[in-house]
Amino acid sequence: MPEAVLVTALRTPIGTAFKGTLRSTTAYELADRIVAAVAEGLDPDLVDDVVLAESHYGGGVVARHSALTAGLPRVPGLALNRHCAAGLAAVQTAAASIRAGMDRLVVAGGVNSTSTAPRLSFQDTERWVPPTHPDRPDAPNLAMSITVGWYTAVQEGIGREEMDAWALRSHRNAVRAQDEGRFKDELVPVETPYGPFEADEYPRRNTSAERLAALKALHRESEGFSITAGNACGANDAAAALAVADAGLGLPALARVRSWASVALDPAETGLTPVHAIPKALQRAGMSLRDVDLFEINEAFAVVPVAVIRRLGLDPDAVNVSGSGCSLGHPVAATGARMVVTLVHELRRRGGGVGVAAMCAGGGMGSALVLEVPAP
Repeated sequence: MPEAVLVTALRTPIGTAFKGTLRSTTAYELADRIVAAVAEGLDPDLVDDVVLAESHYGGGVVARHSALTAGLPRVPGLALNRHCAAGLAAVQTAAASIRAGMDRLVVAGGVNSTSTAPRLSFQDTERWVPPTHPDRPDAPNLAMSITVGWYTAVQEGIGREEMDAWALRSHRNAVRAQDEGRFKDELVPVETPYGPFEADEYPRRNTSAERLAALKALHRESEGFSITAGNACGANDAAAALAVADAGLGLPALARVRSWASVALDPAETGLTPVHAIPKALQRAGMSLRDVDLFEINEAFAVVPVAVIRRLGLDPDAVNVSGSGCSLGHPVAATGARMVVTLVHELRRRGGGVGVAAMCAGGGMGSALVLEVPAP
């Protein structure tokens, strides 16, 4: 069986939706930029496909558009969606095709422009948002702060103080990573109408425990509701992509894709899906939690990594060392690929090791991917 390796791993900086620097930059423009950057230096004749996750973007197959813009006219494109885990699914899909011996080199990732996404209509509704699952009172499909954030906190007995503390840690880790230049090898600047965009703008340098504690709950009609804008992810814009290749091509490899797994639970247990996805992915690689050096567990809500750490007995210091959704932001379709990009470069900075990227996804889904970065 061919081995799937990652030979390029890049992302754009993450913008704040609607009021940030990427507010007028479309998903097509973001995808064009990141695919061109990943494809630069690759032999166009070796590229078999471009697989990009996209969210709420109307079904235009952004991936094919970006392939043409990148000078790859003979390369098709695939649009892919698994809600929040879509970018991760794109990398998994590429690795699967390579390991099956069907493709040799695939550009895979995700793009998300919350700021410019088209408004959808359905029948007589004024604005329609695709539901993640059939609506029901105990798991509303358009209120993830309830279905994912609040229900996970209640089920696991995690209070607001603990969630706020994790969110504060996330911002501090992200700011520290920026100041230390740890993102420099993964970032691709984007030209915008407001000038060049070169650094993540969502992390808050001036946040504090006091500021987070002062924020109002998102659903004050529910007694004791503990989810706030501070311990939840942001609404963001960004793109991320990786070149996934057959190791037999002999291209310099950044990392090897060891395994992956996706799972599903009842929608009310969405926030706990990484608890099941991580061990399943590791088992497929013949590994255990003890073999993992770093974890990226998306902070759709701060309660998710807190709950996963508690359930699996993880070392918190090995989780989200450069921030995550609460601080860097959560550009939905791009986040999974962004996590893999950051994980690869952080492990390389540390001299190699095993990493796991995992996340929950709307509708009761979850996914995890295991990769290994060789020692230099």
